[in-house]
Amino acid sequence: MPLHLCEARDPKGLYKLARSGKIKGFTGIDDPYEPPLNCEIEIKQENGVCPTPTAMAGQVVSYLENKGFLRS
Repeated sequence: MPLHLCEARDPKGLYKLARSGKIKGFTGIDDPYEPPLNCEIEIKQENGVCPTPTAMAGQVVSYLENKGFLRS
């Protein structure tokens, strides 16, 4: 997810604290982002737009159900 969207969706204000120097080692601010080498699930933008948090959560739940981690 692009950094500007992470900051826009930050209800606790952690990115703002990291930018002001009150939190050290914050990914994307003063610590580099390290992409996973072998991720199990990837949530992508659709037509250049990030899905809503609800849609992303739904994708994760569906993945977990399909893999047998969640049972009805």
